[in-house]
Amino acid sequence: MNIVHLTSVHQRNDIRIFMKQCTSLAQRFNVTLIVADGLGDSNANNVNIIDIGKPNGRLNRMFALTKLIYNKAIELDADLYHLHDPELLPVALKLKRKGKKVIFDAHEDFPKQVLTKPYLNKHLAKIISFSMKYYEHYVCSKLDLIVTATPAICQKFSNFCKNVIDINNYPLLGELQPLDKDWITIKNEIAYVGGISKIRGIQESVNALALLKTNTQLNLVGKFSETATYENVKNSKGWNSVNELGQLNREQVRDVLQRSIAGLVTFLPVPNHIDAQPNKMFEYMSAGIPVIGANYPLWQSIIEGNQCGICVNPEDPKEIANAIDRLVLDKKLAEEMGKNGINAVNTKYNWKIEESKLIKVYQELLGEV
Repeated sequence: MNIVHLTSVHQRNDIRIFMKQCTSLAQRFNVTLIVADGLGDSNANNVNIIDIGKPNGRLNRMFALTKLIYNKAIELDADLYHLHDPELLPVALKLKRKGKKVIFDAHEDFPKQVLTKPYLNKHLAKIISFSMKYYEHYVCSKLDLIVTATPAICQKFSNFCKNVIDINNYPLLGELQPLDKDWITIKNEIAYVGGISKIRGIQESVNALALLKTNTQLNLVGKFSETATYENVKNSKGWNSVNELGQLNREQVRDVLQRSIAGLVTFLPVPNHIDAQPNKMFEYMSAGIPVIGANYPLWQSIIEGNQCGICVNPEDPKEIANAIDRLVLDKKLAEEMGKNGINAVNTKYNWKIEESKLIKVYQELLGEV
């Protein structure tokens, strides 16, 4: 069976799309991934990667690029298509009208996500969010399957789609597993790994560094998505305690987490965050370090429910600072929480479990069961 995954936004090595879904599916199917990153065609992990070229701006990506992706998808004449971006919903609808089997993968609650886009004013954001909600409903109700990244998003789509399954973005077993970590001599360092933006709480996290009683450094891994936020944060007093590491590969990320006492994931309380399950939360757990996370009920059930971290008010730098100091001053507690996190990942929050769900639903769609 020939399977095609399509994305106009994500990179070819995207963790959810390529490292998890495509790589797992390639063990049983012929898998092609269509991307638009300008890096050319290639093949990796038995996945054929086709690059249709990097778009010139957001509007070009949403319109001209979408047409190119659709044409390439039709040319490949696959047995099943799996789309990963809301802007590709028109492509999903066209493919379905051609009689194709089509899956839409909802990584986020997009109508909620639109409300926090920094390049949209609030009035326009509300109009787009409202319109997108109904268009999403119209298209997705006609597709063969909706895959969602969290149970909350799954519940939303279940209200208007017959076939919905949550394939959680849990970590790959062993990928970030700690080596022989010496908790006694470890330096006073914590980590943040991922996209960096205002709504992900970077300002509050850096402000917290200036309030620490311990001399603790923040290993900051990732890219800023907003220039203004970057400039504001750099002028903060706590920035002197930041090790700005930029974008790193997976082995480098593992090394950073290996030398860190805890991981930060203090996203601000915007609509798309309350019921989210950030990948980095589980990656910190899989790396054996405590999670300092936002005190939303779902997050608390995961972090404090598994005794693998501390939940704080993400808008209060003092609370964040207190949590950091507590773990830095009590490394035995940090080590115990880290071990609890590894155990939770090994038993229930790992990709192996989600992989079996994904393969089973593919086999059902393709008539192999």
